[in-house]
Amino acid sequence: MNDNLTTNASKEAQSPAFLVGAVMPSCLRLSLKTKWFEMTKAKIKLEDYREVNDYWCRRLLELDEETEWDIWQELIEDLANPKRKHEDVYQCLSFFGARFKKYDLNVMSLGYPKSNDTERILKLEHKGIEIRTGNPEWGAEPNKLYFVVKHGAILA
Repeated sequence: MNDNLTTNASKEAQSPAFLVGAVMPSCLRLSLKTKWFEMTKAKIKLEDYREVNDYWCRRLLELDEETEWDIWQELIEDLANPKRKHEDVYQCLSFFGARFKKYDLNVMSLGYPKSNDTERILKLEHKGIEIRTGNPEWGAEPNKLYFVVKHGAILA
């Protein structure tokens, strides 16, 4: 039994996550319903939409170190408002000391599969995040602002 533990520990120590200086890719994980997952897998749907609300702002934005969190609600309200106080999204983010988080991959899943269920998991190149209206054919409500997560090539 001790040999088994030693062997498993040795394998883990040799994995890339344990190598000194190794950098793991930053993954944005999003769960999808069947229709949207299949359209993404077929390379028809090239972006996903998430509401501009507290939950998604916390997942997709980060604040500068000197920015106080008490401005958070004001930031959310301004981003979600098509008639915002600022000329565009980037001016608004800059004013509040916020920016989009950086990701390397978009990991899209059909529901919440087990990690080895590769049929229900797509890894896509991350092409950035914007705040704008979306395509109604891909699930967006007309004239509503969303976080738009853009997809590139399918990686796995």
